[in-house]
Amino acid sequence: MPRRSVSARVPALVLLVLAGLLAGCTSGAGGGASASTPSAAAVVNTTGACPAQPDTPATGTTTLPKLRFSCLGGGTFDLAKAPGVPTVVNLWGSWCGPCREELPTMQRLADAAGGKVHVVGVISKDGRPQAESFAEDAKVTFPSAFDGQGSLMTDLGLHGLPYSYFLDAKGGVVYTQVGSVGTVQQFEQLVATHLGVQL
Repeated sequence: MPRRSVSARVPALVLLVLAGLLAGCTSGAGGGASASTPSAAAVVNTTGACPAQPDTPATGTTTLPKLRFSCLGGGTFDLAKAPGVPTVVNLWGSWCGPCREELPTMQRLADAAGGKVHVVGVISKDGRPQAESFAEDAKVTFPSAFDGQGSLMTDLGLHGLPYSYFLDAKGGVVYTQVGSVGTVQQFEQLVATHLGVQL
């Protein structure tokens, strides 16, 4: 009898252990600290300052929510203002697997664009040390604004990333790329088609 009662408890114990292991695999998209989270002192910011914007309001049939963010490399990114130059706004986070794959491609687009098109990231629902650490590892130098609480995602009703918004010089949204883009050539084609700029 004692042997039977022990074996009857084994499945329950196994289920408890499995439940504990599964709980350890889930994490929110809020950039919470973990054992591998880099300390703020150990992280070097590699991203550039956000580009200056003219003091004119963003206009267009569709515009992004009128939010303003500080940029990791300095300056601010104000979505209420026109960018003045055609701009690709890429929402990313270090917690987002497809973003991590796409970000080097986005950097190549920024390199190819020169001053003809601006590429600006919006780091969404992330911790600053995690985002800076990933940007450094991925050799990202294009400017990125910091939206730790994910206000832009919330206002746009987004539940996943990446998303890229193509803005004309006046700030109108002319195209939205849902999900990642695989190659810089595909990005260049999107820029040519929707922003009218050949890179």
